[in-house]
Amino acid sequence: MASRRPAKDQPASFDWTPENKAWCEEQIKKYPQGRQASCVIPFLWRGQKQEGWVSIPMMERIARQLDMPYIRVYEVATFYTMFNLAPEGEFFVQLCGTTPCMLRGSNELREVCKKVIGEEGHVTEDGKFSWLEVECLGACCNAPMIQISTKDGDHYYEDLTPEILEDLLGKLARGEEVKIGTQHPGRHTSDPEGDNTTLTDPSLYDGSRAQPLKEIPNSAPKEPAGQ
Repeated sequence: MASRRPAKDQPASFDWTPENKAWCEEQIKKYPQGRQASCVIPFLWRGQKQEGWVSIPMMERIARQLDMPYIRVYEVATFYTMFNLAPEGEFFVQLCGTTPCMLRGSNELREVCKKVIGEEGHVTEDGKFSWLEVECLGACCNAPMIQISTKDGDHYYEDLTPEILEDLLGKLARGEEVKIGTQHPGRHTSDPEGDNTTLTDPSLYDGSRAQPLKEIPNSAPKEPAGQ
């Protein structure tokens, strides 16, 4: 894995919102004294949800809260690719590029992202969009798909075509409501497209198509060695 480094431009400081500060205090109570470091990933994730990315001041604050060396927090934040080490757009588009999505057209979706947003990692001038190609997001049955993360949460958009993705990004840019989940007009969640096609022919499971075996494999007795 290529090394990951924090952005050069960093904020002067970081502080939790009152709500998140109270949340952190409750999490620490779940662990015995001296075991607070177990909270490091939840704290980093909560901080990213608050700010949109993980800054150095955030890591320093978390290290002090959990009474652990800063370098240990840094190691965690830079190892896991789910932590953004630089500011992302208001709509952070994560394009799945692994095999099922690739076979279903993710390369074409990548070109749409480049056309509408810019190069990978680029944040648009209005701060609305950035994008990144990621590994499998687990919605292979509805490939190709993307995840869009905002401060309000993460949502999947599936069964995409270049035209649908470009229209989707346009609606988000204009502040219009978009449909979450599959974009296929004939699919409900991850149901098959159209009608069911599995085992609809009785002959596939009632035995009528089965052919009698001429012999059972490996049924003939083996001759003893040397005879």
